[in-house]
Amino acid sequence: MFNTTVIEALAAADVPAYYDENEGLLIAHSADTPRERAILGEHVVIQPLDREGNGYCAVAWEPNGLSYYKEIASVYETPGTDVNLCARAVAEWFTTPRPSAGDVLLAALAGWGITAHTDGIGMSYAIPVDPATPEADIRNRPHLSIGDRNPSIEHVPAAHTGWTLFLHDENGEPVSAPLYISGDGGPVSCDADSAAVAEVIADFLTSPAH
Repeated sequence: MFNTTVIEALAAADVPAYYDENEGLLIAHSADTPRERAILGEHVVIQPLDREGNGYCAVAWEPNGLSYYKEIASVYETPGTDVNLCARAVAEWFTTPRPSAGDVLLAALAGWGITAHTDGIGMSYAIPVDPATPEADIRNRPHLSIGDRNPSIEHVPAAHTGWTLFLHDENGEPVSAPLYISGDGGPVSCDADSAAVAEVIADFLTSPAH
C-alpha cells in the first residue's frame, strides 16, 4: 500500500518511480533517465519514516564505485501523512536548476532591498546591522543570522521546516531568544515563511533604535 500510494503521488508530480523487488526499495528518478539506468545516476529512495509505516523519508543517492552508493542529501522527512508534499519535494529535487529554500528567502529579502551573506557551508545567512560593515567582518560584528530547522538552507522549498532569526552582538554571540521562529518540526510554506521573516528583518533594520 505504501509503495503504491507514493508511486501514484510521484506520477501526479511527473516523477517516474518504481519498486525494486531485489533491493526492496522504492526508487524515483529524473524523467529523462530510463528506468534501467536509474540507479546508475542520481536517484531518490523513498521509505516509511518508521517501522509502523508512518511518515515519509526521501533520501538522494548517487553511485560511489562498483555496487556502492553515497548519500547526497535528505530530500524530505516528516512524520506527517501528506504524501503529495513528499512527492512535490522529490519533484523539486529533480528540477533543473534545483530550487532551494535559501533562494526563496533571498528573493523575499531582495524585495526589501536587503542582501544576506552565506556562511559558505549552506547552513545560515548573516545580515549586518550596519550596512557599512565589510563582508569579511559581518559575523564578528552586530548582525542578524537566519537559519532553518532543517538545518540546511539548501534543501528544496517543499522540505522547508521554518526559519529562525537571531540577533548577534559585537562579539558575534547571540544576544537573546530568537527574534523570529516558525514551524514545529514539520514542513511549512517556504514562500509565506520567507515573506514573514523578511518583513521582520526589514522592520528591525529600519527601526530608529538600530
